[in-house]
Amino acid sequence: MDLKRINEALNTYVRPQTFPLALKLCQSETDLPEKARMPVRDMGYPVALCQAIGLSRRFGWTMAVGKEDQCCYGGAATMGFLAKPPQGDDSPFAAEKQLETGKYGYLLTAALERADFEPDVVLLYGNSAQVMRLTQSASRLPGGSVNAIASGFGDCGDIVARSMHSNECQVILPSGGDRIFGSTQDHEMIFTMPGGKAEEIAGALGDTHKAGFRYPVLTDLRHPPELPPFLKIPDNS
Repeated sequence: MDLKRINEALNTYVRPQTFPLALKLCQSETDLPEKARMPVRDMGYPVALCQAIGLSRRFGWTMAVGKEDQCCYGGAATMGFLAKPPQGDDSPFAAEKQLETGKYGYLLTAALERADFEPDVVLLYGNSAQVMRLTQSASRLPGGSVNAIASGFGDCGDIVARSMHSNECQVILPSGGDRIFGSTQDHEMIFTMPGGKAEEIAGALGDTHKAGFRYPVLTDLRHPPELPPFLKIPDNS
């Protein structure tokens, strides 16, 4: 997987304001790169999962969040860190938003341009036009489909677990916790793609750009303007 090419395509054709991220699920500490920051060990306190993602996409830090590093119930449910995960149709922690209990030990997050591992998921935050460009490109893939997720609750479960379960691209409405603890802004939306599809989507971004789909979006400027009377130059001037 050519992470450099994927990152260059995202920055050329989408131009996100924060780092595109590589996410990987790791079973043990031995799977982590040496440079990874572990919140309790290196920062002195546990964090929410969305907070770790925020640190990676805004600061460029490589973060590794294990059970002891994770303080949020939603993040713990997402990662399968709970011995008795919440159940029931009325639970905000739906089964598709949870990984298998005990299967993984860490979520590893890093800026895509600095990642030295192959990601399970590539994650990007952007405005609606930027996410539109990613959706247009993902839809060009053979059998390409993009899920739209808008629960408004626990987007860490959508980003991590639902991405792994579905193996499809997703447009996700940021949740309340992500806005408070992950520093996600009102204009931002989330796009995830399976790591195995990221190179194809990078190529499709270039193809759709050549076809005329652009970001910033091209507006219709190639025609005479309809000026109000007070701005029109008189014919006899």
